[in-house]
Amino acid sequence: MTLTTTGRKTADLEGLQRAAEACKIDTCRVRIGGGPDAQTLDYARNARSAERLHKVNSVTKSVLSLLVGIALERGEFPSLHTPLAGCLPRISASLGRIRLHHLLSMTAGIDWPEWGAWGGRPNPMCESDDWVGFILDRRTATRPGVEMSYNSGCSHLLSLVLQRESGMTAEAYAARHLFGPLGILEWQWHADPQGVSIGGFGLALRGEDLFKLGLLMLARGRWAGRRIVPEAWIAESTVARHHTYDWLGSYGYHWWTFTGGGSEPLKPHIYYAMGYGGQFLFVIPERETVVSFTSDLYREPLRPLKIFSKWIAGVPYGS
Repeated sequence: MTLTTTGRKTADLEGLQRAAEACKIDTCRVRIGGGPDAQTLDYARNARSAERLHKVNSVTKSVLSLLVGIALERGEFPSLHTPLAGCLPRISASLGRIRLHHLLSMTAGIDWPEWGAWGGRPNPMCESDDWVGFILDRRTATRPGVEMSYNSGCSHLLSLVLQRESGMTAEAYAARHLFGPLGILEWQWHADPQGVSIGGFGLALRGEDLFKLGLLMLARGRWAGRRIVPEAWIAESTVARHHTYDWLGSYGYHWWTFTGGGSEPLKPHIYYAMGYGGQFLFVIPERETVVSFTSDLYREPLRPLKIFSKWIAGVPYGS
């Protein structure tokens, strides 16, 4: 695959702030570089925006990926090559062949028209009395590993596996092994009717705490001199593995790779977490850059992606 190169060598933070002020972006934080020469931006629409617990929606998926990496290192999550039949009881033979890495890369092959007939949200699952049962009752559409198709059900099954293997909900696991060490003191993480932390979209965080997660990723999993997430997991989970959606990029293990609206990754490597309504967390390791957005842009959810593309990456979106 041919690599293209981002055009901008220095970010335009003034332009970025003007763009953020012009729409319903609640918070935007930026850090480029380290030490006294670092470029920084700390924008909040108002005082309430700065302190608000913001629904980060599918950014939850990327947080869950961090928990999987932590749990693998601690021996509290099965090998990613383990089939679902080895993790969950009473599932069909076709779904039982799905392996945990297929869930992480959303290549499980389950018939799941979340970004089709369901209009972008897994409402049929949410309206059911048993979310896990709903997922496991779905038929398969393709063999596992063939193609990536966006599926919040995959994330929810990962949350269930983490809970069964560790004896803790994803929320409790995060409190002990991720949020606590980072000094994140307040959050919300909703659960399904059976008490399983929602794997795909249940989390709410302050903008500054979302930004902390990006700084953790930039530091390859270390925080205040302490190893929080295995460095190898950060590298493994943010590799572009499958490409389906040009307008978003390629997919790794619950992290996106930025492609500027095209089909090929850019150079330097940019990866990000994304949530419906304009929630984004971008990391550019080579440029020591972290950018976060929390927003209420439910009618134009990709606006922060376009702002990032223009003012930070220097690539006109869709080029």
